[in-house]
Amino acid sequence: MAIRQLSETLINQIAAGEVIERPASAAKELIENALDAGATRIEIATSGGGKGLLRVSDNGAGMDAADLELAVKRHCTSKISDTLDDIRTLGFRGEALPSIGSVAKLSISSRRKDSAGGSEIAVSGGKFLHLRPSASNPGTIVEVRDLFFATPARLKFLKTEKAEAAAITEVVKRMAIAFPGVRFVLSGTDRSTLELPATGDDHLARMAQILGKDFRDNAIEIDAEREDVGLTGFAGVPTFNRGNSGHQYAFVNGRPVQDKLILSAIRGAYAETIPSGRYPVAVLSFRLDPALVDVNVHPAKSDVRFRDPGLIRGLIIGAVREALARDGSRAATTGADGMLRSFRPGFQPNAYQRPQTQAPWSPETSPSRPYQVANTGFAERPQASFDGLVTPTARSEPQPQSWQQPAAVPREEAPQRFPLGAARAQIHENYIVAQTEDGLVIVDQHAAHERLVFEAMRKALHSKRLPSQVLLIPEIIDLPEEDCDRLMVHAEGLGELGLAIERFGPGAIAVRETPALLGEVDAQGLVRQLADEIAEWDTASGLSQKLEYVAATMACHGSVRSGRRMRPEEMNALLRQMEVTPGSGQCNHGRPTYIELKLSDIERLFGRS
Repeated sequence: MAIRQLSETLINQIAAGEVIERPASAAKELIENALDAGATRIEIATSGGGKGLLRVSDNGAGMDAADLELAVKRHCTSKISDTLDDIRTLGFRGEALPSIGSVAKLSISSRRKDSAGGSEIAVSGGKFLHLRPSASNPGTIVEVRDLFFATPARLKFLKTEKAEAAAITEVVKRMAIAFPGVRFVLSGTDRSTLELPATGDDHLARMAQILGKDFRDNAIEIDAEREDVGLTGFAGVPTFNRGNSGHQYAFVNGRPVQDKLILSAIRGAYAETIPSGRYPVAVLSFRLDPALVDVNVHPAKSDVRFRDPGLIRGLIIGAVREALARDGSRAATTGADGMLRSFRPGFQPNAYQRPQTQAPWSPETSPSRPYQVANTGFAERPQASFDGLVTPTARSEPQPQSWQQPAAVPREEAPQRFPLGAARAQIHENYIVAQTEDGLVIVDQHAAHERLVFEAMRKALHSKRLPSQVLLIPEIIDLPEEDCDRLMVHAEGLGELGLAIERFGPGAIAVRETPALLGEVDAQGLVRQLADEIAEWDTASGLSQKLEYVAATMACHGSVRSGRRMRPEEMNALLRQMEVTPGSGQCNHGRPTYIELKLSDIERLFGRS
């Protein structure tokens, strides 16, 4: 078979299969062109999920007739010269417009700001239609109709209009976060209008527009630098998490990317702080020399390759963990909102229905009249026997009673001195209620102490061997022989954590020492759980990579158990230790350790605000 040159139209259609995968891909390319042109206002209109219509209007620099003629030809661009080592724009390949024109009906109207008139060019299915003068405002309007009409096979693989419209919305949101100084408007017959006013240099305000106002209250600022690579952005507190990774945004030199290295590093930074199946909320922006990152990996430009991926991963994990240690122990504000929603007022407005017809009001028939029955019930004479009792009160001063329950905290101690307040009560032997200056805090004693023990063990891991306590009588634990083999492979690593074990026959393990930090611990339950967890790991890899995970398991077994009554001084000691321990806002499994209610929240429960 003879080799022949493919036609220009077919070449463009092949390229379009890589560059334009769906309407959202076309929207991304057109918005990038508008941003590269210096636009401060971008309007996107869609119909049929972008398949029927996609129009992007901007107030950028605009183009003249000569530029328009070149813009629809392959590999024509004004954004790079002769090298790919210094790419500072979002676009640079010169493939987007000709690719779109080869599979759709494309028209571009543009006018330079210093020009008296504009021009319009039209391409349909790769065929040039016309180039003519046009009356237009400064800027550019790109209109794409009947996307993929020239390649019906690709059209069949598109999702529903609703799904394609949602994908375009996500593209606009990512671009809006990267460029807070630009006003974005997304509208169309297939959606409700999304308007994102420019926020200037206030990046957090733009993030709040996209991620919700709760993000502003639960975000921790990140600002770090390592070897000329800068990292800025905001990360949510661990208890402010979501059910998928769709709320994680990453930008490299202003370019939105979806890089597996970055997403993996974010997941690693939040290890032992997020529940399984939940994902943190984060917006990270990298600034580095363009020569240190390759953005030319894929035509869609969503993947990048870093020259030193280890540096990037270490920077992310270090910066996020430092931020969490600094300010990540506070509880998410959404916890209080969820608690408020769980309450139901005792009186329902519709529970009492006014009668259809009412008699004139009189004190004798009023439902609010005093209940007066002689010598029965709570009439005056029977009530006289209760005169000696103290009237119930909500005041916290000591009452004149012959017996008083010991106060949880001495009156002279001011609870407002402490961020988590002073303990006032223990509920159901599991929850500590503390009073703060402007509200109250409810603490899960088991989850909180579990975190404190884990942080102490993790800190000791990096300094020295954990102290252990020798058992007077070693505890013998029967296990399957294969579990014994796995445990003995890692006996040295377990010894570093203060758990000394040795083989006791083919199917048993003898525990001679347990970590002193755990106090009295169920050694049998601990060893059995460790055996199950080690069975899931690659036993060829040393336990050194898993020591923190083992420490978390030990902390769970050695922490204050639910159902244990605590003395007032124990509860206050727990609160004080939480205040100085990084990450104490959530347990090792990622669940919150406390919920804070402000006085304003409490007043809402009683309808006082």
